[in-house]
Amino acid sequence: MRVKLVRRFFSQPALSSCKDSDFYHLECRPHSLKTNASSVTTVAVGSTQRGASTLVLALFVIVILVTAIVGLIFGHKLGYQRGFHSMQTESKQAMINSTEATEALEDLRLSHKIATNQAATAKQELAISLANIKELRENQQELTVENRQVSQLNELYADVLRDKGGMPLQVIAAKIEPLPENAFEYGFDIGMLASDGKAKRLKPTLTLLNDDDFVEVPLDPPVYTIEGIVRIRGRFMMPSGFRPLQVKLSLQADGQQVEQLYDWKLGDRVDNMPLSLLDLPKVDESPIEP
Repeated sequence: MRVKLVRRFFSQPALSSCKDSDFYHLECRPHSLKTNASSVTTVAVGSTQRGASTLVLALFVIVILVTAIVGLIFGHKLGYQRGFHSMQTESKQAMINSTEATEALEDLRLSHKIATNQAATAKQELAISLANIKELRENQQELTVENRQVSQLNELYADVLRDKGGMPLQVIAAKIEPLPENAFEYGFDIGMLASDGKAKRLKPTLTLLNDDDFVEVPLDPPVYTIEGIVRIRGRFMMPSGFRPLQVKLSLQADGQQVEQLYDWKLGDRVDNMPLSLLDLPKVDESPIEP
């Protein structure tokens, strides 16, 4: 029993192993084929995926490059336009500044020319003024000398007249001239020299006369002091509606009385008369021509 069991135990495993080995070869070859086919398919799929990834990467790189190039071109164009516009603006401003500078330079030249002419004119005027001042000083000096000589001569004549009893009260010269606004200017040169050589009190009276009435003209001042020659000057307004025919001048001094009548001859129109009394100078104090 034990021997049979042992034989079965040793014989069958050897046969089965032999058979199993053959079957194994038969079974292994289809499996290896299947494995090769699957590996080939996997390699092909992997290769396809790697190619697609490479293509996408290349397209992405191309898109980036194209975008960068377009951006560079656009930026260059925009920068060129801005730079060109800025250059145009600066050029226009430079031309404007140049024009303004030229105009300012011309103005300066004109101002300098005007200033030069004004300076030359001022120098000429200064020279003329200095010459006039010199001439005026010389004339003033001559007049001073002449006045001293005349005063000396007058004193001599006065002394001679005093020795001969003096000079009686008299009207040396007289005038009445029309003015604007129905006004008139009067002037009288009165002479008198007392025998004692002292100044005397003189009271003049000026009266306008017509056939029916008279008007006394107020004098300013009403009283004078006479010692040689006195000049009576002033202005008066003619009363409305009054037409004088004569003018009477009455004088009283040192007990002497003098009356002088003048015909009124001022009714005619006077040309070149000022429009207003304000346009007239002061009363003329110069001696009246006879």
